[in-house]
Amino acid sequence: MNSVRTYTLFTDHDVYLFKEGRHYKLYSKFGSHAAEKDGVKGIYFSVWAPNAKKVSVIGNFNNWNHKDHILYPRWDGSGIWEGFIEELSWGTLYKYAVETARGEILEKSDPYALSWEQNKQAASQISTTWYEWNDQEWMENRWQNNSLKAPLSVYEIHLGSWLRDEKYPDRFLNYRDIAKKLVPYVLEMGFTHVEFMPVMEYPYDPSWGYQITGFYAATSRFGSPQDLMYLIDELHQNGIGVIMDWVPSHFPGDANGLHRFDGSYLYEHEDPRKGFHPDWKSYIFNYGRNEVKSFLISNAMFWLDRYHADGLRVDAVTSMLHLDYSRNEGEWEPNIYGGNVNLEAKAFLQEFNTAVYKEFGDQIMTIAEESSDFPMLTKPVHDGGVGFGMKWMMGWMHDTLDYFKEDFINRKFHHHKLTFASMYMYNENYMMPLSHDEVVHGKASLIYKMKGDEWQKFANLRTLYVYMFTHPGAKLLFMGDEFGQTSEWNFTQSLDWHLLEYPVHKGLQRLVKELNHLYTTESALYENQFDKSGFEWVEADDLENSVYVYLRKGKRRDDVCMVILNLAPQVLDYKIGIHTATHWEVVFNSDDEKYSGSGVDAEILDQKHEEWMGHPESLTVKLPPLAGIILRQKKDKKYKLHRIKHKR
Repeated sequence: MNSVRTYTLFTDHDVYLFKEGRHYKLYSKFGSHAAEKDGVKGIYFSVWAPNAKKVSVIGNFNNWNHKDHILYPRWDGSGIWEGFIEELSWGTLYKYAVETARGEILEKSDPYALSWEQNKQAASQISTTWYEWNDQEWMENRWQNNSLKAPLSVYEIHLGSWLRDEKYPDRFLNYRDIAKKLVPYVLEMGFTHVEFMPVMEYPYDPSWGYQITGFYAATSRFGSPQDLMYLIDELHQNGIGVIMDWVPSHFPGDANGLHRFDGSYLYEHEDPRKGFHPDWKSYIFNYGRNEVKSFLISNAMFWLDRYHADGLRVDAVTSMLHLDYSRNEGEWEPNIYGGNVNLEAKAFLQEFNTAVYKEFGDQIMTIAEESSDFPMLTKPVHDGGVGFGMKWMMGWMHDTLDYFKEDFINRKFHHHKLTFASMYMYNENYMMPLSHDEVVHGKASLIYKMKGDEWQKFANLRTLYVYMFTHPGAKLLFMGDEFGQTSEWNFTQSLDWHLLEYPVHKGLQRLVKELNHLYTTESALYENQFDKSGFEWVEADDLENSVYVYLRKGKRRDDVCMVILNLAPQVLDYKIGIHTATHWEVVFNSDDEKYSGSGVDAEILDQKHEEWMGHPESLTVKLPPLAGIILRQKKDKKYKLHRIKHKR
């Protein structure tokens, strides 16, 4: 006898939108929800399995028996199975027993479950996202902090290895325990945002969270949904934004996951040329199926809505957009125009960006991890673009790291690796990433990518950071890089925080902290970070000295910083061309002793009214070895008074 009662949360319009691929709040319908029928409390279940013969709810409440609690298929052909079970409560474990057309019984976890078990069975858990938030001030004003016109300095974090339990290093910290350590640290370091590597439920630790099975579940490794909300809430209350990694590109073939969910290729593309990822041995979503689009866009909305995320960094966009990604000739099929662009994936990403920006406006940001030269990723959809807010600047990252690996004597032959980005840096809205991918799999930590002896390695890295923080675009730095982690990132253990006992590591950390402060307070460094008016080369071609000089400009004509990079190990007295009647002061020197530099002062030695570098006047500056220095133009008092008078 079926002990499931009829019940629905779906209206006809809900079903219509779901089938059209335009239902973006499916998390309020599918899954398990507290409900009441005829005065009796219980749980409503619903799941999409259009090719199933029968679907039942199994769990620790019925000894995992698939004959007792059979769901009802909707009459409308939507493929939705649903029903109401009395007297179930929070914490109950369950799965769906899906009988396929061939008579197989598949035990599947709920695609919309809010929490999963941490064991091989990985059952879904009846849970809730109810939480009493205290971040109202942040949420009301976050559009200012998440704006492309604001400074954006992101600290990328893997929650399982940023910090472990000191007494039991094999144990993860709870989200709440992480909050106690992470919030004051990020606040002290001056980062404006954190980016969490995936916190959605995943079965395999070595995947770092990028092989997701529970797209709507906060991983229970670190606690409950409310524990994660507490962490985000604490960050927000301290003025720190939260970006989440989001993975709509693929999913693993775990037996209880999305793969062959109802015995058919439901979520994934049936054609292996489009549906199977050869690198990651995982399955690719079918972006042409409307119900799958509704599932994915609803998932993006879910994290922005229920968890108050300020942005989504979309993983592996290159693999989504290219039919031939990581495939040999004959292993992929061209699109209808004969090209290699996955038109369905492009349309999905356009729809995703349109939907989330329509819902949240400029309160949030979307960021593409994309390594090709795919055009117009950050241009509006109505202009033919893909609609992202920003894109990772992978070319800048590769060129920069390649340059800093070079012997000093050879740098003149690679000089323009550091200038090449200026040829395209305004084609898109770029974020400069020094991410987790650069410090694993034998690539070495950042500090050991640098050339030279120990002092030179740290001097190089300090100068690289000056270059990064003064270059147009948003910034992203992976955890541990701020203090010179010496070993490659190891997801199984905590960062090597003991290195901060050594002055050279402590000095590097202090440099990053003060660069963050400078970047977030000097408007010349961020106001026009996505606008051509914000950058000007003064000297880009001094190959022999390995010196670079450029200006960063704010909206006011006298709001200007000059950046000078000396990437040779010698002290130089260096003459620079400047505009007439401008006066300068040194505000930052990466060779300062407080950063464990050599302590050579960066001094302005002379200023003359003589033409130099195409400018009417010249400035001679003492440049420390392997150092980056920043000069600020002294304010034009007359201009300032004029502006104030005009404003009145």
